[in-house]
Amino acid sequence: MDDARAWAIEESLWTGTPAGYVGLIDPACLMVVPAEPHILAADQALHSMSDAPRWIGVDFILGRVARPEDGLIVLAYTAQARRAEGAGYVAHCTSTWRRKGHEDWKLVQHQQTPQA
Repeated sequence: MDDARAWAIEESLWTGTPAGYVGLIDPACLMVVPAEPHILAADQALHSMSDAPRWIGVDFILGRVARPEDGLIVLAYTAQARRAEGAGYVAHCTSTWRRKGHEDWKLVQHQQTPQA
């Protein structure tokens, strides 16, 4: 996956529909988020995202891409996200994507640390 596609898929996790997450999140995925219970397994994350208000836009600042081995991509960035009611959110994030098959990438890790 090239960098542009990696960032586009990452953006879809912020702004897409909950139905779109199902095909992107690996069943073994773990997430760390700033809301209770903080550490989520894939099924918990999918449930949590289906109930959360959607972001209408996100900008990735200082984005970096690492490819530690073939079939593994790590994204690190600062997210500046916006909701329709104007609420903003800034967090430092990482996501790890693993290739399961040709052009079939799944999220296996995501972490958000809100900006202090």
